[in-house]
Amino acid sequence: MTDRPPAAAAASPTHRLQKTLMLWHVVIIGLAYIQPMTLLDTFGMVSRDSLQHVPTSYFVALLAVLLTSLSYGHMIRRYPSSGSAYTYAQKAIHPNVGFMVGWSSLLDYLLSPMVNILLAKIYLTAIFPDINHWYWIVGLTAVMILVNLRGIRFVANFNGLIVLFQLLIIAIFTIIVWRELSNGQNALGAIAEHGGQGLWSMSPFWTAQAEIGALITGATILCFSFTGFDSLSSLAEETHDTKNTLPKAIFLTALISGVIFIASTYFMQLYFPGDPAQYFEAVDETQPEILYLVGGALFKSVVLSFAIITVMASGIAAHAGVSRLMYVMGRDGVISKRFFGHISPKSFTPSYNILLVGAVALTAGLLSLEYVVALISFGALTAFSFVNLSVLAEYVWRQKRWNTLGDVLRYIVTPVLGFMSVGAMWLKVEMTSLTSGLIWGAIGIAYLAIITRGFRSSAPQYHEDAQ
Repeated sequence: MTDRPPAAAAASPTHRLQKTLMLWHVVIIGLAYIQPMTLLDTFGMVSRDSLQHVPTSYFVALLAVLLTSLSYGHMIRRYPSSGSAYTYAQKAIHPNVGFMVGWSSLLDYLLSPMVNILLAKIYLTAIFPDINHWYWIVGLTAVMILVNLRGIRFVANFNGLIVLFQLLIIAIFTIIVWRELSNGQNALGAIAEHGGQGLWSMSPFWTAQAEIGALITGATILCFSFTGFDSLSSLAEETHDTKNTLPKAIFLTALISGVIFIASTYFMQLYFPGDPAQYFEAVDETQPEILYLVGGALFKSVVLSFAIITVMASGIAAHAGVSRLMYVMGRDGVISKRFFGHISPKSFTPSYNILLVGAVALTAGLLSLEYVVALISFGALTAFSFVNLSVLAEYVWRQKRWNTLGDVLRYIVTPVLGFMSVGAMWLKVEMTSLTSGLIWGAIGIAYLAIITRGFRSSAPQYHEDAQ
């Protein structure tokens, strides 16, 4: 592996990120990023694509995510940097590979705040249809920027209460659906009159119509729902006892959110059996209609009002993650160090990056939710794939850790299974996502060719001992 020449190690930043986060802070940020209530937004499209087996698609996605979370844990212990998959691939495989993983991850991370702006716009438009949506986009983006400029500890505290209320709303929603099913009712009316399934049934998980390909297609979409768990690795340089705290936080965030998703969508799938188009006018944006059908107009208005706050919490967490990935890439010198590697001396935040991410989020008014989600899935699957490969490269190829059963299970079996499960989802990536992702990747390769003088040298890296 080629290190960068001494000239590339010039002048590291004067200020650094500060270690202020404990385990609960990180888990809260992860849950806020994931935003558990997103299950209401994606239910229609996943029900359609999975042939009405949403909880099974969540289970498939969760399996891939949990296996990959173990690989993140291994790499965090080896490289406790805020660069996430970018740093792991850079150090374990090759700097140029790391750059391309980071470049692809930017597609995921940069668009994640935009998704939350789009969701908030959908909710606000449903409540105030006469107000121009650009007012909401500009105002909500400004809030995300201001909160992130206050610092990461403030982000965690801001998100804590919001996550608690999200879980409470999901519990209330699920209880309402459970009560209706207990009374023999679903969204079509009396269950006994149309041959629907009762309260306890395996049909949400598996029926004669189930298809493995359809389940994996649904799981591919749902990678978007789990993208918060991997972003926590970008907080490595702001977390106390990084090597122990972050692996636990990443696994717990994925597990908690997965259990919530599967349990809630089990009851939802029973309540909304069959083709989702018979219930929803906008199958790709179902939260407003689901809330109305389950709880009525007042319930819809109250929850949507709060949902605006929840997507802001998710957007703020996503904003924090991408600004730190950009900071590490800037600190390395693969993108402008003066701009992207800047840390504010007052708030100890990558303030220039926070402002830039806010500017990108403003383009939310020009794109559809379905298109942005597809692009995020490309970036997320790229990161997941290479984190698993990085474990193999670091611990098997470099360190030769294969002499004990424990090492084989940790460093060979787990990442291989993780890579295979992610690979299955790659086979079902939407053509829009694949095409746009490959175009983005081609731009990255062209830029990499420039900074490496036609690939004659390696992409620059940051070294602690260079300070």
